Amino acid sequence: MNRSRTAALLIASVTLALGGVALASNPQPAEAHGAAMTPGSRTYLCWQDGLSQTGEIRPTNPACSAAVATSGANSLYNWFSVLRSDAGGRTTGFIPDGQLCSGGATGFRGYDLPRTDWPLTHLTAGARLDFKYSNWAHHPGTFYFYITKNSWSPNRALAWSDLEEQPFLQVTNPPQRGGVGTNDGHYYFSGNLPSGKSGQHIIYSRWVRSDSQENFFGCSDVVFDGGNGQVTGIRGGTTSPTPTPTTPTPGPTDPPPTTTPPPAGGACTASYKVTTSWQGGFQGEVTITNNGSSALSGWTASWTWPNGQSISQIWGATQTSSGSSVTATNVNYNGTLAPSASTTFGFLGSSTGTNGAPTVSCAAR
Repeated sequence: MNRSRTAALLIASVTLALGGVALASNPQPAEAHGAAMTPGSRTYLCWQDGLSQTGEIRPTNPACSAAVATSGANSLYNWFSVLRSDAGGRTTGFIPDGQLCSGGATGFRGYDLPRTDWPLTHLTAGARLDFKYSNWAHHPGTFYFYITKNSWSPNRALAWSDLEEQPFLQVTNPPQRGGVGTNDGHYYFSGNLPSGKSGQHIIYSRWVRSDSQENFFGCSDVVFDGGNGQVTGIRGGTTSPTPTPTTPTPGPTDPPPTTTPPPAGGACTASYKVTTSWQGGFQGEVTITNNGSSALSGWTASWTWPNGQSISQIWGATQTSSGSSVTATNVNYNGTLAPSASTTFGFLGSSTGTNGAPTVSCAAR
């Protein structure tokens, strides 16, 4: 495995990234989100497998169900956030053997499980493939794709020694399609798949941001059987999946999306909204706008939860909490705002019962 850092890059973003993130399961802050969509990573395909009309994630695939039993459903609402904010291009000796698919992040350890029934992408060895990688949050950097050795077995958790020494594909700053921060937005590029491969393998991906130490990791289960990108093992089927909605439809028991306008006055204003919700949890977004006549060099958003809500993960900001009081400050890439310019940050939260919208204030730093 190449241990040198060629470039450091994002996700998601998204985000996730979506990959700054402050996870209860990963205390390191992150700033972006992303995951492989073609060939689909375990988190991405399990998310597709679990989509329901209520907006809840209910996987039918046995491996996906086992992963959720281990890591919780938030790991799929946050499918684009398998990351380490302090990776800095490191591989062997940094991410432990057996934890490559989770990137060593405790909130995704269920995706390290050695199983033969993960969703599969069917491919042809040596063929050219159009790769897609989520651009949930856009950042510069380099993508690396590795393939497992012929001696690898799906019955054991992936180790660094199971991968071929060199990536079979390496791409820096590829183009992107679709909106950043959406389920279908992605980077795209083409590359030749490894030759001399047959049967089941893992394509292991790393996204190394060049503007921070944050790196993303993912395992895509594939089978070299002459296929052309068909996916099996999701939603109980054995054929290619039909298109899925880019946003889950809220169920009748979910609270409707809520928005609070920015407080009047001041050069820096903040607006809060819930973008999606499910039983016991929700995804929120805050828009920061510079209404002044001069540029901002930084900002701080503050609010108090009205109903005991809490944040489990945040991106695009660094968060501190004390009881029900929350303070979120800009990260490096979104602190400077020209007059009339805006930026957003998002988060995953938990709630019990009522999920009232707070009033968010903003102050220049």
